[in-house]
This record gives sequence, structure tokens and C-alpha cells, in this order.
Amino acid sequence: MGSICLLRGETPFGKLTFTLTAMRWCHPAQDTASDLASPSAKDYARPMQTLDIIRDTGWATIWLNRPDKRNAMNDAMIDELMSAFEALATDSDVRGMTMRGRGGFFCAGGDLNAFQVYQSDEKTLAETAAFNRRIGTMLDAFNHLPMPTVVLVEGAAIAGGLGLMCCADVIATTPDAKFSLTETMIGIPPAQIAPFVVARVGLSTARRIMLTGARFDGTEAGRLGLADHVTHDLDGVEAQVRKGVLRCAPGANAATKALILGSTGLSRDAVLDRAADSFAACLRSEEGREGVASFLEKRKPNWSS
Repeated sequence: MGSICLLRGETPFGKLTFTLTAMRWCHPAQDTASDLASPSAKDYARPMQTLDIIRDTGWATIWLNRPDKRNAMNDAMIDELMSAFEALATDSDVRGMTMRGRGGFFCAGGDLNAFQVYQSDEKTLAETAAFNRRIGTMLDAFNHLPMPTVVLVEGAAIAGGLGLMCCADVIATTPDAKFSLTETMIGIPPAQIAPFVVARVGLSTARRIMLTGARFDGTEAGRLGLADHVTHDLDGVEAQVRKGVLRCAPGANAATKALILGSTGLSRDAVLDRAADSFAACLRSEEGREGVASFLEKRKPNWSS
């Protein structure tokens, strides 16, 4: 496969999977028919109860598809999101991903009917904790996808739906969409989503909106930094984001995202080494050689649409 573009890093799928993903993302032209027919790639064709997944010219769109429940996350949706993210993480044909909700509603958070099961004598404390941890693992998988990710919000993003949204790289919302972190209002903490909300808006704002049951609209979400774009034209914003992403080298995007997410908590020397190793490997990869050559030759690189 050639040079490895991302030299270090942990993902929810382990270090080895991360390295293989990096190799394939650095060299999309070298994928073989057997690569594209891998079990992960076939997951897109598997019928799903709670999701619709659409592939379109280098882009995947995940539709949350429980409109009668306002796309609330139950066990089946959590499992299917995890399967989708595992497939995306190793699919070098997908340059970007969008998530949105069917029925004019993004996501109402966790399905409280499922929560009641875990309050019953049928489940132990350990089983209840494992259920919650599985949600966190799914959010980590979304957060660490190697390609740029977009969430489009209409209707509302409530509780866990707001946390799911915060795992994306780019968020767009309509001005009238509703947002709230309602967990403490029903006697539970926003346990697994809290780190992603803090990463999005900062500690002081996160404390206020999580501890006061704050409710606000899309315009305020933009002011708080929860949303990058506030618009009535979500499709137009997504088209512009896609256009920008498809100008970028997929391996370089994956390397950049890994550096951004992997630098937290490292010493300055470790950050310097990590960045230098990533830069050197990417520069010397086929993708890096093509990028520099295309600039000097005043032409588009082979990955640019």
C-alpha cells in the first residue's frame, strides 16, 4: 500500500484498525476489488430498522429513521449506528458523511421506553451501566471517523440528540430548531454526551446549559457555538461543505482530524513529535507527491472534483 499517513492514534476500534484505515485513506487509487467487497463495505447494503444510508459519489448520508418516535435512539439504533460507523471508518471511497433525521426532526435523544427496561428488576446495575457505556462507545466512533462529518438539524436536537450532533465536524441548523439538555430534569446526568458538549461550547457554557435545563432555538445555538451555520437552506450549506471537502486530499483530512483529536492531554514535545511524524509520512506518500506536483504544474490534484 505504500507510506502510512497516520502513524499513531487510538480509535474505538483499536490501534491496528486505525493504521489500516490510514493506509487506505492515503492511497484511495490502490483499493482493490476485494477491499471494496469487504464485510464492512457490505454493511451499507444490509437492511436496517432505524437508519437509511445513502451513498452518492464519495459521500454517505445517514438518515435517522424513526420519525414516529422523533428519531429517539433505542437499542437497535445504537447498534446500527455503531455498525455504520465501523463500515465508514474503513471505507476509503467515502470522502465525507452527513447525518440528519427523517420526518423534519433530528433526534429527541434516548428512547425513554428503553430506559424503563433498565430501571426494572430485569436488569442489574452493571447491565444498566454497560448500556450507557455502549452509547459512549458509539459517540466515540462517530467523533473519530476519519472523514469530515456534517450534521443538519431541523425540528429539534434534544438531550442525547444534542450530544450526537456535537460529535460532527460541521453543524448546520434552521433558525427555528429547538435545543435542550433535559437529562437533569428527569433525574439523570447527561453522562456520555457531556464531554462532547464541553468540547463544542467550552466549560462555562456547557455548565450553564446542562445544569439549568436551558431551552433555546437555532439562532441562539449559533451564538453559543453549538452550530456553525444557521440557515433555512440546509441543503445549500451542505452542498458548499461537500464542495470544499472534495477539494481536499482525503488522507490529509484524515491525518489532520487525527492530530486535532489526538493532541488533547499530550505534552508539548509529544504534540510536536506526533505532528512532525504525520507531516513527514503524508508529504512522502503518493497523495502528498501528487498534491505538491499538481500545485507546481498548475492543475487540479487527482482527488479534486
